[in-house]
Amino acid sequence: MSLVNIKVSGNSTPNEQFVVNAQNFKIRIGENQNNPELEAPCPVEYILAGFAGCLNIVGGIVAKELNIEIKSLNIEISGALDVDKYLGASTKERAGFQTIEVAVKPISNASEEELKKWIAIVESRCPVQDNLFNHTPISLNMVQELQVAAFG
Repeated sequence: MSLVNIKVSGNSTPNEQFVVNAQNFKIRIGENQNNPELEAPCPVEYILAGFAGCLNIVGGIVAKELNIEIKSLNIEISGALDVDKYLGASTKERAGFQTIEVAVKPISNASEEELKKWIAIVESRCPVQDNLFNHTPISLNMVQELQVAAFG
């Protein structure tokens, strides 16, 4: 097993956009009330975008391993999300996506059989798909920072 620790951190204050630091990148999430031109996708759109990006990367790696030339790759992903729980309504539904549909459209001279093998391997090796499909233990800890009052 070769574990790699991936870490991101983010911060916001009231009426400010949430910004995540990932490696040397700043990822804006959601609305920016102070600067509407800086608005960005919502968190669940980032999940789908990350899924598409991961399929693209793994697709390229697997194509190279199988000596398949992918001239271009179009990936369309849509997810059905019931927002009732997210908005606080009483419901038995999950807060997450109810379904996710993926259409992978490679342009390649490879045979249909080769492409079916390729996509099966991509699907089995995509870390984002694995996390969406399987239960991943999550430890969510609230850490409260104390505010020290200035006396004087």
